[in-house]
Amino acid sequence: MITYKSKLSKVILNKNSSIMKPIFIAEAGVNHENSMEKAKTMIELAQKSGAEVIKFQSYKANKIASKFSPAYWDTNFEKTKSQFELFKKYDKFWKKEYEQLKKYCDQQKIEFLSTPFDFESAKFLNDLVFNFKISSSDLTNKPLIELIANFKKPIVMSVGASHEIELRNTLCWIDKVYDKKNVAILHCVLNYPTQDKNAQLQSITYLKKNFPNNTIGYSDHTLPSNTKILDTASLLGAEIIEKHFTLDKTSPGNDHYHSFDHHDLKKFKKNLISLRNVLGKNIFGNVNNQKKARINARRSIVLKKSLKKGHIIKYSDLDFKRPGIGISPSKVDHVVGKKIKKNLIKDYILLKSDIK
Repeated sequence: MITYKSKLSKVILNKNSSIMKPIFIAEAGVNHENSMEKAKTMIELAQKSGAEVIKFQSYKANKIASKFSPAYWDTNFEKTKSQFELFKKYDKFWKKEYEQLKKYCDQQKIEFLSTPFDFESAKFLNDLVFNFKISSSDLTNKPLIELIANFKKPIVMSVGASHEIELRNTLCWIDKVYDKKNVAILHCVLNYPTQDKNAQLQSITYLKKNFPNNTIGYSDHTLPSNTKILDTASLLGAEIIEKHFTLDKTSPGNDHYHSFDHHDLKKFKKNLISLRNVLGKNIFGNVNNQKKARINARRSIVLKKSLKKGHIIKYSDLDFKRPGIGISPSKVDHVVGKKIKKNLIKDYILLKSDIK
């Protein structure tokens, strides 16, 4: 059923360095609110705004949370105080609906992805996805991790609210049946919303240093008003950016107010192009656009006084001035002691053809 080539897989597996990074995952989650029409509109707008991937969430309330599970989000934004009650509102999409969304994503040329939160959803999503996404909340869910690892597909894993030992344990579970190098690790702060001061973006740098064989990215829950957060994550080397996506940021509900809409996504993608242009290539001394300055701002060996043909050049005969069209001062040791071929005047720019 998979018909659309996965750029995300290539980034995770480091197979194609020409892929424009970071890959953007528009996290639609359940912001469709059980409406197929809304979900399809989100797919269209995400693709048109530059997202490479759109991700949903596949769960049933009675499989993900106890009826006695308290909220961990800001109840000033989302009034529901029970996880079970909140999940129950938006858990109507299941296998049939996700098959439709997968097909529509293929038509729109954007990659379909969905996070499974239980065995059943993981199994039917295996027929629909190139890659698997594991939520921060399931980082220690060993049975689900092992099931997903056995599908032997690239994995994107968020690590919000976790200790490093938990991440390393999870990678070990995966490595027993798959290859932990095929896991993308996304720095994440599991606060809804995340205050800018708590974003801790240097964790991206830490993960890149301490997990050098893995692709490193960032899953964001800050408010969309500060797009510098994602710009900074990109500059720090995040190869995957995941951000909640909505049709309307003013809609009530836990995942709307900290989401991008299509205007925000377009702005981020435009900024990203500017950042790439400013950063340039990972090389030293790209002089192609500095040729004029290189010639005119560099120095040449010039004469302090007029010299006659046959004169043996002494160091005291020489000065070093702009432009750099003559013999470079770096060659002064090769000039001293040579004979002048013809009469030359003071301030003359010495050329190779002037000396024996």
